[in-house]
Amino acid sequence: MLNEVKLAFSENKLAIISAIAILFISLILGYFLEPYLHSFLDPLVDDLTHKVQTGVIKLTFQSIFFNNIQIVFAMFIYGLFLCLSAVILAFNGFFVGYYVATTDNLFQTLLLIIPHGIFEFSSCIIACASGFVLFNFLYKFLKTLNDQENGPVKELLSISFNASSEKLKQAIILLIIASILMAIAGFVEAYLTLPIANFINSI
Repeated sequence: MLNEVKLAFSENKLAIISAIAILFISLILGYFLEPYLHSFLDPLVDDLTHKVQTGVIKLTFQSIFFNNIQIVFAMFIYGLFLCLSAVILAFNGFFVGYYVATTDNLFQTLLLIIPHGIFEFSSCIIACASGFVLFNFLYKFLKTLNDQENGPVKELLSISFNASSEKLKQAIILLIIASILMAIAGFVEAYLTLPIANFINSI
């Protein structure tokens, strides 16, 4: 299993590097374009703040994990549709960059983001990469199917699937790792982020 995990990463370096670049660029753009985005993103920030304050969104492990794991699986599934997982990752990075830019205390905001953000951003990167790999699987499957001579449909589908199944397995492995990282992120955010911030502020 460990070798399969290593292969999933080593054979899909481009997908992972692309996801890192998408997140990094979207974070920077969200931060520096903040003055031009108020009308578009302010309602989202206000809605999120209202939901937290009214208890619609609870800062518990279950609530945090449930909300975030939906993003992970969305990036995986949307990989089937022309890699739309990249759009989801870019929007989330854009939103975080914008949110950081709107806060009055940058240091305090980073204290409340970085502890769980290390795991959460890593999860999102790998989830987006899993979507890219899933698209690669679909592309190879359809290409192999198209390249074959005529024959029984069941046999043609079987040959195409076998030729591309390794990519599907790697996509699922990356999805599982992303889910594990998101669970860790949820735990850290619910139980450790605030104590860590308070400890650093007290020094």
